[in-house]
Amino acid sequence: MAVSSLGCGSKLETLLLNPSPLSLTVGGSHWPLQQLRRPFCRPNRIQQRGLRCEVASSDVEAQVIGATNAPSSLSALQQLKTSAADRYTKERSSIVAIGLSVHTAPVEMREKLAIPEAEWPRAIGELCSLNHIEEAAVLSTCNRMEIYVVALSQHRGVKEVTEWMSKTSGIPVSELCQHLFLLYNKDATQHIFEVSAGLDSLVLGEGQILAQVKQVVKVGQGVVGFGRNISGLFKHAITVGKRVRTETNIAAGAVSVSSAAVELALMKLPESSHATARMLVIGAGKMGKLVIKHLVAKGCTKMVVVNRTEDRVAAICEELQGVEIIYKPLAEMLACAVEADVVFTSTASEAPLFLKDQVEELPPVSPDVGGLRLFIDISVPRNVSSCVADVESAQVYNVDDLKEVVAANKEDRLRKAMEAQAIIAEESKQFEAWRDSLETVPTIKKLRAYAERIRVAELDKCLSKMGDDISKKTRRAVDDLSRGIVNKLLHGPMQHLRCDGSDSRTLSETLENMHALNRMFGLETELAVLEEKIRAKQNQKYTCNRRGDVFLTC
Repeated sequence: MAVSSLGCGSKLETLLLNPSPLSLTVGGSHWPLQQLRRPFCRPNRIQQRGLRCEVASSDVEAQVIGATNAPSSLSALQQLKTSAADRYTKERSSIVAIGLSVHTAPVEMREKLAIPEAEWPRAIGELCSLNHIEEAAVLSTCNRMEIYVVALSQHRGVKEVTEWMSKTSGIPVSELCQHLFLLYNKDATQHIFEVSAGLDSLVLGEGQILAQVKQVVKVGQGVVGFGRNISGLFKHAITVGKRVRTETNIAAGAVSVSSAAVELALMKLPESSHATARMLVIGAGKMGKLVIKHLVAKGCTKMVVVNRTEDRVAAICEELQGVEIIYKPLAEMLACAVEADVVFTSTASEAPLFLKDQVEELPPVSPDVGGLRLFIDISVPRNVSSCVADVESAQVYNVDDLKEVVAANKEDRLRKAMEAQAIIAEESKQFEAWRDSLETVPTIKKLRAYAERIRVAELDKCLSKMGDDISKKTRRAVDDLSRGIVNKLLHGPMQHLRCDGSDSRTLSETLENMHALNRMFGLETELAVLEEKIRAKQNQKYTCNRRGDVFLTC
């Protein structure tokens, strides 16, 4: 975990020696953050280091935050420079991952924080409107809700994102922080790579999460705020996910959430009823389709599928020849449940489809299938109300209950996970090198702007001496000559400021060249760029909420 911005001197020593868990200070209260657990992987870096992250931990910092609301943004900048928070303007923008998953939070909390895919662009916009957030991405699935941001300040960025999550979900910060995990820079990079590779999934190596990471990139394209760093991070994560699955064969024999749901249902049914149990699948989206395919793979040749429209069900029927799939509209869902022994639900509905009083009215199932109607709910938010579990004739399972299915072949999976970690470590170095190489971009821009200012000034002097009666052709020739001279002079320095980050030696030399040019030409790139970003954030006084109303940001 990066510690450069946690503090200095005795405070940093205290943090490094303090074995207390990761924590967050918001609104004057101190709350512990969950330690991130990764199944089948080496011990978490947060657990090893035991670092404490404090947000807005001093009166001086609070004064500086208040100063950002002052009418004069220049005055606020001056206060930032002269206050104890001066280190903030000198720290590099950080990649931060903050969220919760099936490993840190129950489904009741995850469903409150879940953000539908259609709302991801809106969420990115709201996150990037926060004072210390430059870029953002949202990864929201049935097993996790994680936010990735590029923060101008780690401490303030985490505070703002946590408060945004609290406001969006209605969960108090005090409760939320008991389940959140928090990772910075290299740790955040490694985490999303592990997620994409299937190492952080409930079912090791499952493939659906890679498709979901791809969807983050697809949805983010063209969205303001899904910037160069975050976009590069997720695109690299896709590469890692593909490489791990190709080189380690980690997905061989591994099951998805949908197949685990089918396995769980068969575990709960008497073996003699596997071929005769009446199956009902509600929802024909990606998850529902996978449930149907896994039922067929287990020998089920007849089932009822309830969906809003018939198109998707018809497409599944064409793909699965020789299987009797009966389509029913959503209006007939309860009637279909009467005739079902096992009900799988996988819809995007934000309200429960099955309530306690509805399930109580359903007739009992045959003792041949165990005497209990099984509801296997793999949706987040849940499609089956939690109170249905109180009905004596029903048994309800949700995504958290799938852990029961995931224990097989543990030793083989651990070996494959270790192989995958070696790939992830290699890819993490490449990504960090690429990100380091981006540091030269502001220097390139400022050097070219510096040269262009000199060129234009000298060109104007030259043209004024030549008089007003020179032809357009001559003016153009002189202008082209000056451009050509500048471009040739800049060619060498520019070449030494560019690298793709793949060669650590070349990268080191490139960064040395960048610092040398900054000193020689007085560009002060890093500080100037950060100040420019801070000023832009401070000048952004108004933003629009999802309804288009205008409110004051602070």
